[in-house]
Amino acid sequence: MGNVLPDNDSPTPRPRLDPAEFIKANMRLVPVAALPEIRFYTAHPGSGLRRLVDPEDDGDADDDASEPRPPYWAYAWAGGAVLARYILDHPMTVAGRRVLDLGAGSGIVGIAAAKAGAREVIAAEIDRNGVAALGLNAAANGVKIAIVDGDITGSWPPLVDLVLAGDVFYGQEVAERVMPFFDRCLATGIEVLVGDPGRAYLPRSRLRLLAEYQVPDFGDAKDAAPRPSGVFRFEAEPGG
Repeated sequence: MGNVLPDNDSPTPRPRLDPAEFIKANMRLVPVAALPEIRFYTAHPGSGLRRLVDPEDDGDADDDASEPRPPYWAYAWAGGAVLARYILDHPMTVAGRRVLDLGAGSGIVGIAAAKAGAREVIAAEIDRNGVAALGLNAAANGVKIAIVDGDITGSWPPLVDLVLAGDVFYGQEVAERVMPFFDRCLATGIEVLVGDPGRAYLPRSRLRLLAEYQVPDFGDAKDAAPRPSGVFRFEAEPGG
């Protein structure tokens, strides 16, 4: 009869870290660049973020810059920043309205909408860690946001008046999911605003520029000059 005892040489699975506890303990709550009205938990070189996003990592990495694909929620991206800036500067855009922050990431767009007087803010995010960060960031800014954990782009939009989408055209697959969703929004009378610095899959023929701001983008060098990023209204297909 063979040995039925556990193999002591087998690696013991590492307990999964609690995202909220990790974020509070290891990330910094700081003002968003170009948005001093909003604070959020962001990664820094000593945060050890790899331990949260990759439980199998040994934890020896001391610089989060080595992460091959940084989690979007841990950084401020230009599209979200420019959209949040526009909302804070033009609060009547959201005042008294039900708002969806799509692909919310850190939640700065939804937080801006709540601060500017939105009647209700829903934030949709697919990353488990991002969902935790959203809750912490909303609490840190003293606003209430309803969080939807998962991808909602395959269905009809929730009962809102306005959809806000920052940085959703960075990849072809994502763009191909959100475009039909935006069309369904328009079909039900929901306005769609997009914030973007001009990423590769931005559907410029469907967008009307409302404003431009100079905001930094994640990945830019610290001494790099901010580039113009736009706030756009998503419009129906011409002749549609």
